[in-house]
Amino acid sequence: MTTTIASPLDDAALSLLFTGARSHNGWTDEPVTDAQLQQIYALASLGPTSANCSPARFVFVRTSEGKQRLAPALSKGNLDKTMAAPVTVIAAWDRKFYDRLPTLFPHADARSWFTGSPEAAHETAFRNASLQAGYLLLAARAVGLDAGPMSGFDKAKVDAAFFEGTDWTVNFLINLGHGDASKVFGRLPRLAFDEACLLA
Repeated sequence: MTTTIASPLDDAALSLLFTGARSHNGWTDEPVTDAQLQQIYALASLGPTSANCSPARFVFVRTSEGKQRLAPALSKGNLDKTMAAPVTVIAAWDRKFYDRLPTLFPHADARSWFTGSPEAAHETAFRNASLQAGYLLLAARAVGLDAGPMSGFDKAKVDAAFFEGTDWTVNFLINLGHGDASKVFGRLPRLAFDEACLLA
């Protein structure tokens, strides 16, 4: 067995993912390809979830028809930038994610952990799908794309437009593309370690 020793990311990589990365509100005309979308999903899918449950589901809205379906659900402040973005990701989760557990986690009867407890299923799905959507955002940055995650939409309208008759439901939205740096706002302050963290 070969042992891989992890090396810390250099400053350029940290800048791409964190220190130099920004939430974007404006976009250039440079397209995002379907191959890039497949790549970022492949990377995001490798991030850990509890019992490999993988409840996140993603809709990559990249056609004018898809954007028109999404538009009525958007708040006024999110409409123009979402229509201009090459891709808008509907980050969703599957209420019946546990039906895939016999394949995803064959080590135990993990499906039975959730079929009798709607509360446990909801909590597990929402928590892990949110985690996976975060992986997707970082994967997009890692391959050179910019991202703009958003709330500010009517959940019922998104579900009706894209998930009617399914067990999927929206969590939040992420615009993807190549950001227009001239439309980025100044970076807002963050809480200091001592304000947000405890050492126990």
